[in-house]
Formats: sequence, structure tokens, C-alpha cells
Amino acid sequence: MNLAALLHRTARHHGALPAVFWGDRPMWRFDQLGQRMARLAGALGQGLGLMPGSRVALVMTNCPAYVELLYAIWHAGLVAVPVNAKLHVREFAFILDNSGAHACFATTDLVDGIAKLRPELPSLKRLIAVPSPDYDRLLTHDPIPVVERAADHLAWLFYTSGTTGRPKGAMLSHCNLLTMALCYHADVDTISPGDGLLHAAPMSHGSGVYMVPHIAQGSAQIIPVSGKFDAAEILALADIHKGMAMFAAPTMVKRLVDFPATATARTDGLKTIVYGGGPMYVADLQRGMAVLGNRFVQIYGQGESPMCITALSRTRHDERGHPRYLDRLASVGVAQSAVEVRVADADDRDVPIGKTGEVLVRGRSVMLGYWSNPDATAATLRGGWLHTGDLGALDGDGFLTLKDRSKDLIISGGSNIYPREIEEVLMTHAGVAEAAVIGRPHTEWGEEVVAFVVRAGTHGLVEAADLDRLCQDRIARFKRPRAYYFVDSLPKNNYGKVLKTELRQRLVE
Repeated sequence: MNLAALLHRTARHHGALPAVFWGDRPMWRFDQLGQRMARLAGALGQGLGLMPGSRVALVMTNCPAYVELLYAIWHAGLVAVPVNAKLHVREFAFILDNSGAHACFATTDLVDGIAKLRPELPSLKRLIAVPSPDYDRLLTHDPIPVVERAADHLAWLFYTSGTTGRPKGAMLSHCNLLTMALCYHADVDTISPGDGLLHAAPMSHGSGVYMVPHIAQGSAQIIPVSGKFDAAEILALADIHKGMAMFAAPTMVKRLVDFPATATARTDGLKTIVYGGGPMYVADLQRGMAVLGNRFVQIYGQGESPMCITALSRTRHDERGHPRYLDRLASVGVAQSAVEVRVADADDRDVPIGKTGEVLVRGRSVMLGYWSNPDATAATLRGGWLHTGDLGALDGDGFLTLKDRSKDLIISGGSNIYPREIEEVLMTHAGVAEAAVIGRPHTEWGEEVVAFVVRAGTHGLVEAADLDRLCQDRIARFKRPRAYYFVDSLPKNNYGKVLKTELRQRLVE
């Protein structure tokens, strides 16, 4: 079982279809992409002398070469180590050293920074810029057959975002990623030959992972010329391409919906927006559906079970007549087809329906473990279940609602308070653009609730008293924030997640 075989299969069945676009410019057909992959694989294996299982890092901004390199790495029996291009150079150094990468491909904007690290990276034998004459020469190598891989052989080292310490490398096998792809077809969206996947999010993470189901079905990879999220560019591409899907963090969805031209743009070509990677507040989702229609699917996953824990389908988004419609919109959906999901207490015992506990996952999508970190592996996969660190509750119909990360739980006067519940209320105010709720130490209660708020520039000047009245009407008194801090922006990592650790540090300071 080698994921590269999926591209070979598509090259045989749909060879004349476009495989990769650079904006509106067609780069390669599937038959051409298959040939380029095989030549690059030959260069990696025979030319560079990399043995099956060797790690190859991709420190690259989104570009067409990302597609052929990722599949060439698998074709040659190697392990891909995609690295977020927005990380600091010292974070690059840690990942390259920790993974023991033997070769690294870097886009020209990043290659000089990597070159300076080479003296401290003994495993790194080759560094190749993309594009470059060296890269072009690799494509002249003789092709090789697909190297056979077992289901549990490593395919992708997925490094976590590292917001609370050193990132860990989740070991994803060929089976893990194939399971994710099959769940995409079953639970997320349909894909037809000739469709497209727009890479407006980093290909090093969720957007890149979703290449697998799309390439397997003959769907083209569409890379914006900017290489990143740009609302105007996305709207232009939606007017050119048809059957286009994209993965987006909730912050990206909000930016697209709020972009002035979106409301009147022709977006027929944008078939599906798969959102995930952070909380999508109901108010934002309803506005998104009002502007863009019923194109939304939510997924909940982690690097440890890539894009594959639960899903809230397009159909569920449109069930407006259901008595618990808003509750379901606030959920992350139901377990995907190839996994089991349960909610448990600190002793791994199931909690009753509606009660909050840690979300546990079991199935073929769950990682093999953490690279060179047996202690973290044992703790996270104890009892055969992935312990996600997320707090949630299941309803009687199997819909999972996330409350918060376990580390973000606020305990005040012995009561558990879930910040997301309060954030959902604050986000209903027209004068609030963003909100983040955390706990701060309190001598009597243990912790008390405080809120950081970004005002919406077009709706007057919301004050603490306005938000306090809103909370009085919506939530229990003990959950209300005891202080509001109005800020210009919330600190976020490269995937749009709010860094609550930084907000806590601001309180300390």
C-alpha cells in the first residue's frame, strides 16, 4: 500500500485531465504529473541515494512543485516532513533536527535561512532550492517503479503547532492517510473527475492532507499565485474554475465572508468550503451561510488523527427545521465512518450523555505515535484510544459539541466554566469582531473569568457594560466575565488559532 499508487491510477484513468493549476494557468495534466513524480522519485532514491524510510523535509510556501514532490517522496518509499513555511528559523532547525531529515527542499524565499542552519544539522545531506537548476536536473532522472510500502509504514511526519512547548511529530502511516481519504468521500464531500481543490491554506497541513482524496478522484490542485489566502484572488478563481473545494480555518472563512466584494461576486465555481482547525462561532457560520449559501462542511480532526474525527455535513447545515438546529450548528457533527468517538472522565470511564469529558478516538486514522517520544505516545494513546486533550459532550443523537481544550478549562468556586460558551454569547453582539475568554487567578474562587474583545469597527463603540448586560441575559451569573479588555487584535498562531497562553501572560504582566 503506497499512496503514490493513487496518483498512478488517476494518471491511467484520467491522464488528459488537468492535474495542477498555478492560478488560472494549467501546469500539468495527470499523465504528465505521474511522469514527473516517477522521475523525481528516481532522483531521490537512486540519484541522492535515499533509502526507504528516510525523511525528506518540505520547507516551502504553497506552489505547484509541492504536489509532485510530496507524491515523489512517497513513490520512492520515503517519509515526507512538511514544515509550516511561516515558522521561525529556529523552529525549522528543531523540526529538521528532530526528524533527522536527510534532504530538504525549500522555496527560494526560505532556502538561505535553512542553509545557515546546516552546521547544526548533521543528518541533512542535501538542500535543494525550488525552483533552481538543481531541481530541474532531478526531473531528468530515469523513472523508477513505485516502492512497495506496508500499511503501517510511515508516510508523513506531522508536526504539531507547538503552542505549549516543543512541537511533536505525529507519525502518520499510509493506512492513516488512506483512511482519512475514504472518510472524506463518505462523510465530507463528493469529488468528481475534473473538480478542483484550492490551496489557500498551508499545504504543509490540512490543505495538503486533502490532496489525497482529491488526486485519487482526478480533481485538480489549484494553487493561488499569491501562495496564500487572499479573498479577492479566491473570488477570481471561483469565477474561473468549477467544482472547487477549499479547506479553511474559521478565521479565513470570516475574512472571505466579510470581504466587501463577496456578497455580489459570482461564486458558482466554489462548490465546498470545509472548515475546521478552530472554533467556528454560530453567529459567524450563520452569516457565512447567508452570504455564500449552503456550501459548508465542518470537520474536526487533529494531526494525530488527520482531518478525521467527526464531520458536520452540508445536509446537517441545511436542516433548519430541526428543533435543535442551532445546537447542531454549534457542534462538530458526528463520528466519521472509520472511527469510534467517546467522551470519558479522568479515569477513562464513559460519562453520561450531555456531560462533559475528554474526547477519545479510536480507528485506523489514528497515528502510530509520536516520533522519538515514547512517553508522550504512551500517555496520548493509553488504552488504545487517542486522548485528544479536547473537552466535549455527546448528545443522544451522537453529535459532539466541543467545549474547550482541557488546558483552557476555568474552574471558579468549584464550578467548571467553558470559555467557548461565553465566547459564543459575546460574538452575537454586532459590536464584537472577536472574543477570547480565559481564567485568571483569584484568591477566593481559584479563578475568575476575563474576556479579551476586539471591537467591530463598523458598529459604534461597544463597552463593558453592554457586554455585561448581554451575558446577564444569556448565561449563568457565575460564568460572566469579571473584566473586559478591549484590544486591537488577538494573538494567533500560523493556523489562526488564538494563543490563550499569550493572553494569560499579558494578565501576568
